[in-house]
Amino acid sequence: MATHGSEHQTFYTYLDTPVGTLLLAGCRDHGLRYISFQRGKGAKAPESHWLQSETPFRDVTRQLKEYFRGKRTTFDFDLKLAPTGTPFQRSVWKALLQIPYGQTRSYGDIARKIGRAKAVRAVGLANGANPLPIVVPCHRVIGSSGRLVGYGGGLPVKQALLEIEGVLASGVALRGQPSPSSAPARARRALATRARTR
Repeated sequence: MATHGSEHQTFYTYLDTPVGTLLLAGCRDHGLRYISFQRGKGAKAPESHWLQSETPFRDVTRQLKEYFRGKRTTFDFDLKLAPTGTPFQRSVWKALLQIPYGQTRSYGDIARKIGRAKAVRAVGLANGANPLPIVVPCHRVIGSSGRLVGYGGGLPVKQALLEIEGVLASGVALRGQPSPSSAPARARRALATRARTR
């Protein structure tokens, strides 16, 4: 990241995406701390001591834009990922990073992956507390029945992300899931544009 005073200074910027505006926040030494949807129950606002600057996040924004254009399946930011959480939460987030692009896992799969087969509910809570959605792909975790369940950015956004990754055809719901007609219009337009340019 560019030098802007203290290495501990937290910077933030906003990124407009097909699924809504994202808040990006982090600092030189700790790395990328937050990616937050600006609508939905998990929306995070900048703290008073944070400074706004696009410069530290140029590589992050470039790669996220490539992801939304369907041109990127993995992330390799010049910033390290630095989510803050309990040891259990971090073990869940580490397991999420191992879910390949274009695939899904159930909460039970993740619980077994971390050696806590009976902790399905706790895995769901840790998934919901993920401070780096999209990059730490909690959207790739679905219910054991195949339903979309629980997402900080809202289920229409989760559906849109899975459509981008090819898990779902645009406009086709997962097993037992209602039609995604409520998905953000901008996301549907972006997906349609991507299909036309292939």
